[in-house]
Amino acid sequence: MTVAFLVWYLLYVVLSGWARDFMGIQVLGNINIGLILGLLQFVSTFLIALAYSRHAEKKLDPLADKLRHEVEEQTK
Repeated sequence: MTVAFLVWYLLYVVLSGWARDFMGIQVLGNINIGLILGLLQFVSTFLIALAYSRHAEKKLDPLADKLRHEVEEQTK
């Protein structure tokens, strides 16, 4: 997921620097491709954070709880 996001982010940066004509194509009124791709960066960041949060809640939190209980039992 990290590699995919970094490629996506770097693609946006490269397009912004070297494909200005493409990024400036008007889609709707004053909204261009560059603006849409920039906003999609925020959307993808939010979705990745949401996916990680769900993964952590289902997989990592139970393991952490189990480990904490084991450590607490050993220190008593």
